[in-house]
Amino acid sequence: MRIAVLDSGIHADHPHVAGGSIETGISLVDEVDDTIDRIGHGTAVAAVIREKAPGATLLPVKLFHRRLATNADALVRGIEWAVDHDAHIINLSLGTANAAHADRLGDAVRDALSHGANVVAARETQGIAWYPGSIDGAIGVTADADLDRDEIRTERTSSGALRVVASIYPRPIPGVAPEQNLSGISFAVANVSGFLARALEAGTGATAAGLLALLD
Repeated sequence: MRIAVLDSGIHADHPHVAGGSIETGISLVDEVDDTIDRIGHGTAVAAVIREKAPGATLLPVKLFHRRLATNADALVRGIEWAVDHDAHIINLSLGTANAAHADRLGDAVRDALSHGANVVAARETQGIAWYPGSIDGAIGVTADADLDRDEIRTERTSSGALRVVASIYPRPIPGVAPEQNLSGISFAVANVSGFLARALEAGTGATAAGLLALLD
């Protein structure tokens, strides 16, 4: 599996991601040429995926640098780059609540699907819909603090759309209590990406959407 991680980059020497394949990625941040993670978020997301799918190849796509902020142009370009570099899963532990960008992001999601790439992204938090995770064709994720990190579940929305629910917690750090570590929808998305990668690696021939439908 090839998994593009659209985030703040990846610190390849971190023990939670080191030892596995990390390809040269791309920075879409102005005046930043590398994909080194300087705020830790992307590395923590990558670590969740690596834990669940240790054989996967990670492709860092840097959208953030010193703060967790980007724009719709970068999101679209990141998805397009991932598709062009043969990603099977595109992990977007982020999104925009601005519906004005829904059409562009929807086009990017559909193009990814047509090339065999699954966009896994935040669907909603606290009643706020996020794009592209709430767009048809994306694998939209919501969070549940009470769900075990090794579990996911599927639910149907009131409109009949399938959504995936996962734990808000990243890979644990020895000696650090979960409530003192990072947490949130970002890691629910990463948990789902890792689960899907592991399931697809099993070689059942099923698509990601098909695998999730079996859980429904």
